[in-house]
Amino acid sequence: MSQRQVLQVFEQYQKSRTAFVQTVAELATRPQNIETLQNAGVMALLRPLLLDVVPTIQQTAALALGRLANYNDILAEAVVKGDILPQLVYSLSEQNRFYKKAAAFVLRAVAKHSPQLAQSVVDCGALDSLVICLEEFDPTVKEAAAWALGYIARHNADLAQAVVDAGAVPLLVLCIQEPEIALKRIAASSISDLAKHSPELAQTVVDAGAIAHLAQMILNPDAKLKRQVFSALSQIAKHSVDLAEMVVEAEIFPASFACLKDNDEYVKKNCATLIREVAKHTPELAQLLVNAGGVAAIVDFIGENKGNIRLPGVMMLGYVGAHTENLAMAVIVSKGVVQLALTLSEEKEDHLKAASAWALGQIGRHTPEHAKAVSLTNVLPKLLECYLRAESSEDLQQKSKKALKNILQKCVYLPALEPLLHDAPANILKHVVAQFSKVLPHDPKARRLFVTSGGLKKIQEIKAEDGSPLAEYINTINNCYPEEIVKYYSPGYSEQLLDRIEQYQPQA
Repeated sequence: MSQRQVLQVFEQYQKSRTAFVQTVAELATRPQNIETLQNAGVMALLRPLLLDVVPTIQQTAALALGRLANYNDILAEAVVKGDILPQLVYSLSEQNRFYKKAAAFVLRAVAKHSPQLAQSVVDCGALDSLVICLEEFDPTVKEAAAWALGYIARHNADLAQAVVDAGAVPLLVLCIQEPEIALKRIAASSISDLAKHSPELAQTVVDAGAIAHLAQMILNPDAKLKRQVFSALSQIAKHSVDLAEMVVEAEIFPASFACLKDNDEYVKKNCATLIREVAKHTPELAQLLVNAGGVAAIVDFIGENKGNIRLPGVMMLGYVGAHTENLAMAVIVSKGVVQLALTLSEEKEDHLKAASAWALGQIGRHTPEHAKAVSLTNVLPKLLECYLRAESSEDLQQKSKKALKNILQKCVYLPALEPLLHDAPANILKHVVAQFSKVLPHDPKARRLFVTSGGLKKIQEIKAEDGSPLAEYINTINNCYPEEIVKYYSPGYSEQLLDRIEQYQPQA
C-alpha cells in the first residue's frame, strides 16, 4: 500500500469519527432520540473520542456527552460510572477554550440532577479546575465554569461550602463586573445559589463585596440579568437583620420599586421577594420600606398581577402588618386590605388564599380599629368559607381559622359580626358571641339593632353547655334585655303563647 493510500485511510478514519460525533451531538438535541442512543451504547463509543488527537472531535464528543447527561439523571449517572469525569477534569486545565467550555458543560449537566451526582463532580476534583477557568481570558469559558459551579452549589450547604472553599466567590464577584451580559447573569445566578443556604455562606458573599456590584445593576435594561440580581440580593437579605441591613445600605430603595412594574414576570416577582425578605425582619426595616413608598408600590403590584406572582407581595403586607399597630395602619391606609381581600376571593390556588388569610389576620389583630378596617371588606364570611370548605387544604383551613380568631377577638363592629352568628361552627361562634357580649351592655342603639336584625333570636337558638364561656356570653347578652323580650325570641315561645290561649278562660 502506497503512502498516499495510507494517508487516505487515515483521512477517511478522521472524517468518519468527525461525522459520528457531529451526528450524535445533533441527535442528542432531540429528546425522542435519547433512548435509542442510550440503547446503542453511545456513551462507551464517545469516551475514547474525548482523548482523540483532533481537537474538534474531542470538543464535539464532550458536547454530545453533555447533551446526553443533561437529559436525565440515568444518563448523568452513566457518565459518572463510565469514568468520564476524571478525563474531563484533566482536560479543563490542558486543552483549548472550546474544549474547556464543552467539558464544563458536561460537569454542569451531571451536577444539576441531584446532590449525589454533584458530589461525584466534586469528588473527581472538578472544583479547582473550574475555579481556574474563572480566571480565563475568554468570557465564554468563565461563563461555562460559573454555571457549573452554581449548579453544584445549589443543592445543599455542604456542596456550596465546597465551592466557597475552592476560592470561587471572589472570582464570581469579579465576573459580575465584566462587560459581557451573559457572564454577569450566570455569575449573579451562582452567587444566589451560594448565598441561599445559610447566613454564613451569605456572609462570605457579602465579605467579597458582592452587594455593591449587584446593587449597581438593579435597573440594567437586561431583564434576565435583573432577575438574577434581585434573586441574589433576596437570598442574602433573607437570613438575618444584619444581612438585610447591608442590602438596604446599598441604597436600592426606592429605585427598586420601579421593577415591580417591569414587563418581565420573573423580574417583578424577584423584586417583590427581595422587598418581602427585608420587611420581615424588624419594624425598623419595615418602616424604612413604608417611608420609601414600598407598601403603596406592593399594593399596586398585587392589583396588577394574578396568580403565583402575587405571593411575595401578599406576604410582604402580612409581615409589615404584623410588626406594629402603626405599620398595620399604613397597610390599611394604602388600601392593602382591599387587595388582600380581592386576592382571597379571586385566586383559585389554596396556598395563595392561605397567604392572604394569614396577612389579613396579622393586620386585623391589633386593635378594634384595625379589625373594623379588615371586616369592612366583607372578608370574615370568606375566611369562614375557606375554613369550613371540605376541599380546602389543611394549611388554608388552619390559617383561615387563626385569622378569624385574630380579627374577631378585636372586632367590635357588630354589622360585620352578625352574618357569622348564623354560619359559624361552635369553636368560632364563641368568639363572635363574646364580642357581642362586650358591646351590647354599653350601646343602646346596638341593642335595638340586634333585636330587629334577628341576632337576639339567633342567640336564643344556640345550645351552650352550662358553665361554659359561651353560656356566660349568652347570659351577658340576655341580661341586656327585659325578660319578656328574651322569652319572646326564645325557641318554642310562640307555642307556649298558643297553649295559653287554648287554656285561657274568658270571663263571662
